[in-house]
Amino acid sequence: MKRTDYCGMLGEKDLGREVTVSGWVLSKRDMGGIIFIDLRDREGTLQVVFDSGIAPPEDFHMAEGLRNQSVLSVTGKIRIRDEETYNPKIPTGTIELAAAHAELLSSADPLPFSPDDNVHVREDLRLRYRYIDLRRPRMVENLRMRQRVVRAAQTFLDGRGFIEVETPILTKSTPEGARDYLVPSRVHPGTFYALPQSPQIFKQLLMVGGIDRYYQIARCFRDEDLRADRQPEFTQVDMEMSFVDQEDILCLLEDLFKHIFKSVMGICLTKPFPRLTWTEAMDRYGSDKPDLRFDLPIVDVTGIAGKCGFGVFRSAAESGGVVRAINVKGGASFTRGEIDELTAAAVGLGAKGMAWIAVRESGELYSILTKFMTETELHGILEATEAKPGDFILFCADRLPAVRKILGGLRLRISDMLNLRRKDDYKILFVTDFPQFEYSEEENRYVASHHPFTMPYPEDLEYLFSDPSRVRAQAYDVVLNGIELGSGSIRIHQSDVQQMMFRALGFTPDEIRKRFGFMIDAFRYGTPPHGGFAFGLDRLVMLLTGAESLREVIAFPKIKDASCPLTSAPGTVDTRQLEDLHLHQISYSPAGKQQNIRKNPATSVDVDKVAKLACLRIRDEERESIARELRAIIAFADKLGNVDTDGVPITSHVVPMVNVFREDAPRKPLDRELVLSNAPLRNDRYVVVPKTVD
Repeated sequence: MKRTDYCGMLGEKDLGREVTVSGWVLSKRDMGGIIFIDLRDREGTLQVVFDSGIAPPEDFHMAEGLRNQSVLSVTGKIRIRDEETYNPKIPTGTIELAAAHAELLSSADPLPFSPDDNVHVREDLRLRYRYIDLRRPRMVENLRMRQRVVRAAQTFLDGRGFIEVETPILTKSTPEGARDYLVPSRVHPGTFYALPQSPQIFKQLLMVGGIDRYYQIARCFRDEDLRADRQPEFTQVDMEMSFVDQEDILCLLEDLFKHIFKSVMGICLTKPFPRLTWTEAMDRYGSDKPDLRFDLPIVDVTGIAGKCGFGVFRSAAESGGVVRAINVKGGASFTRGEIDELTAAAVGLGAKGMAWIAVRESGELYSILTKFMTETELHGILEATEAKPGDFILFCADRLPAVRKILGGLRLRISDMLNLRRKDDYKILFVTDFPQFEYSEEENRYVASHHPFTMPYPEDLEYLFSDPSRVRAQAYDVVLNGIELGSGSIRIHQSDVQQMMFRALGFTPDEIRKRFGFMIDAFRYGTPPHGGFAFGLDRLVMLLTGAESLREVIAFPKIKDASCPLTSAPGTVDTRQLEDLHLHQISYSPAGKQQNIRKNPATSVDVDKVAKLACLRIRDEERESIARELRAIIAFADKLGNVDTDGVPITSHVVPMVNVFREDAPRKPLDRELVLSNAPLRNDRYVVVPKTVD
């Protein structure tokens, strides 16, 4: 039986037409001589009717025994439903298919969960049985959205003269950024390929080769700690252009995102997009990826508060720190509990406390700060923060990086308390002029903030070696609703400048030659000025669909530990494969488990540190008993790592359990006459029951 139509694509236009549909049985209602089945495919749901007077007996009997999620093919004619049975919740709710012939293509065992959008299922279970989860209409729509975004980007870039080029997946490991995923070479013993973190080097070489407008829907790989918006393998829309400056690229990006939003969402974005330098974004919003769906700007009040009688403010200013504030419009109505919640959030972000002023509707100031500030100073604070009656001003005093972090975090917390971030509101901005370098405490040196191929501003080149912190990069990010969509930069195209950059990053001439010799050589043969950009496809689709995680918009994602619950990857390989790759296994850890490397579990516990992190006060006499309990907990956790769970399915219990799932085996309903014959009171074909409620 060959399918002629998708279930969800049929409508009243098809009345009287004979069709063949195929899909999964969503539900079944057996009414005796008539059986109703909701059949679903990727396009939607259609009601199929098996009438014992129309359908062949063998087909009707098959329908009686159908299990949910079995695969069925049905041929019949489309007819209108009885008006009283219309289903306004689905597009096909006014029609039904009268089954003339049906074929059971595949019977389904009882499922671990129902693939229905309205049924809550644990994520680990959904990912373990991802092939079932993909039947959910929500997942289908997410993957469709992903396809539409890709198509819109390709259409736009094709129209602007870009050429789509695939770059290598097996390449050379390069420093900086995240850790590489390495692939051992069989034919070159002791050497390794790296999976690309991005096509950065190759797209620059394409510019040298004269392919002056390139793009790629590129697969990238980074061995880094995962979050809701990160995956070890991901997809980005990657592009590069020659003979352009930063302004050219930003204008093109405006047009690209306008096109995507219009094509995919029907939303018309307004040009030009807002622009902030990195310093402006950090000072005004405490973040280099600020959410502009709400304002709540950070205001510098160091000049006023740093001279007042409040010791915390004055000492911060005198030690080179700053005092900054946020004015929450209408926040004077905050309850004591809400203020305590904000204070706890500030402490969690690294603050020692939180000072505040509530401006009551009468204009009266309610704050402990009124004891330490003059009328002139208080008026200056109100003026600087543009505070009015009904507003609430909160403060932070510390070193500049700490203040940015704390107030940036509080700004987001307040927005959630006041429900200021709407999911259907989209605010894009450019953040430019990033620092060229950032200092790594771990490596005790300056490292590239983006990558070592980013061009500094020419006027800052003199500071490369004398004061790297002053060097600004011609780098830019696109930020959507507080999430970095992607980044780009103008690239270094001069060989001597590139070598200067490598030296500033601490590479020796031998290291430069070994790692980047091919690129340095290429730049000697005529390199055009060029720059580019790449944005995360997965992230954009996540935001457009309103999903909470990248895992909702990727067909087969990884979880937090970079493993795949479906396939149990990564896994071990046999000795023969290792020998072919000239590798020797020196230790073994079961697949999906980390080997416990702690030899002496928690011999000492810093109780005071734990108490501080938990915002708890403990008495001296409690300290030793708490330390004992913590050591016992840690020791127990260590033992859990040694429990052998190899071969135990993720949904199973270590201790055998019964009746975890009910055996959902459908049975043939009792005959109507048999039921009625056992009723003590009958009236014709109905059972009579005593009246219990007046």
